[in-house]
Amino acid sequence: MIFMQHLGLRNITSLVERVSRFTVLLKNDDKKTRNVLGKVIDAIAHLPLKARKSITFDRGTEFVAWPHLQAETGTQTWLCDPSSPWQKGTVENTNRRARRRLPRKLDLKHVSEADLKSLSDKLNATPRKFLGWKTPAEVLREKMMAR
Repeated sequence: MIFMQHLGLRNITSLVERVSRFTVLLKNDDKKTRNVLGKVIDAIAHLPLKARKSITFDRGTEFVAWPHLQAETGTQTWLCDPSSPWQKGTVENTNRRARRRLPRKLDLKHVSEADLKSLSDKLNATPRKFLGWKTPAEVLREKMMAR
């Protein structure tokens, strides 16, 4: 998620598990690939392999080191076609939900990691019609417990 350019380079990476819609929001100080993918690796490395089988990125420059992520985590990496946001529709929908609390004009220097964790927790505790009125956290837990 990007914010107004005059406010600086800070941005947020949205990680959304496709089946459960479980969301993790990561704050970045810039769009440098080492920093962004480093945070992604830290966020997913502790997950069981079945929770991180694949990841799809848009074509942003912050994701150019995707082979490094794939080698570090064993996660298959995909890139969307140029100008094709519908190929990552779940993330786009989640970003729209997060924008209610994180408008583009917000200066991210006033948003803490705890604030993002709180927003992620709220998104993950909201029942969704798509999930049979279960929460993303419940669906992810069920998925991880299944053999």
